[in-house]
Amino acid sequence: MRRRVVFKQKLLPYLLLAPQVAITLVFFYWPAAQAVWYSTRREDPFGLRSQFVGLENFITVLEDPSYINSLTTTAIFSLAVAVLAIVPALLLAVMADRVVRAATVYKTILLSPYAVAPAIAGVLWLFLFAPGIGVVAYVLQFLGIDWNFVLRGEQAMLLVIIASAWKQISYNFLFFLAGLQSIPKSLIEAAAIDGAGEGRRFWDVVFPLLSPTTFFLLVVNVVYAFFDTFGIIHAVTQGGPAKATEILVYKVWYDGVMALDLGGSSAQSVILMGIVIALTAIQFRYVERKVHY
Repeated sequence: MRRRVVFKQKLLPYLLLAPQVAITLVFFYWPAAQAVWYSTRREDPFGLRSQFVGLENFITVLEDPSYINSLTTTAIFSLAVAVLAIVPALLLAVMADRVVRAATVYKTILLSPYAVAPAIAGVLWLFLFAPGIGVVAYVLQFLGIDWNFVLRGEQAMLLVIIASAWKQISYNFLFFLAGLQSIPKSLIEAAAIDGAGEGRRFWDVVFPLLSPTTFFLLVVNVVYAFFDTFGIIHAVTQGGPAKATEILVYKVWYDGVMALDLGGSSAQSVILMGIVIALTAIQFRYVERKVHY
């Protein structure tokens, strides 16, 4: 029988909840409400005048070809980052789970990239692929590949995808490893006794039991690609060349901070928030059906 916690002081539960509620209100609901408010107004760049324009900012944003281009770029970028971060993480977790000697050392090395800040991760990959000075760029030039991500948009997109996925692999690896270690060994041994090979045991026993972890990481990686990759893109390409890597969150920052279009930037942030909420809801509505708990 589970014991129920009873507070003698009626005020104590509210005092314990107050810090978290205050943080949520100040750092989430208040900025979100401000974004909705400013999205319906035309602001003077210097903050001297403000005019209510209703949905005009939203209409202007949705009719802007550059915004549609950023939307397409974000879709390609987020899908590529999610796949490229989840698949290698699963492979590394399976390999690390089998290691007996020096397992802690391997796990520590594989987890270390997660401690690197996004901007620093972007700079690291920038130096590796920088034309003229980068080691990887030199090898590509030696192999006859004309590498210059500063001028070629598809190469710049490939670089920020690799850098963003590399930064997230450690996070995914940690969850996959925990999921693998929670699977009862008796199930795998029973499948082996029944004659199932190593690959069959993984796809028929291990991977279905990892589906809750995979579903969780899919949602987290999509949100990560939408928001947390700003530092990498800002450090590596600044949205270029020719806005080839300008994802939605970077365009929100650029239009608001650099172009001083506060109303349009707020409208974009509201649209971006709606897109992420809709994608998360779709994932929970349809993808979760295939999850085995």
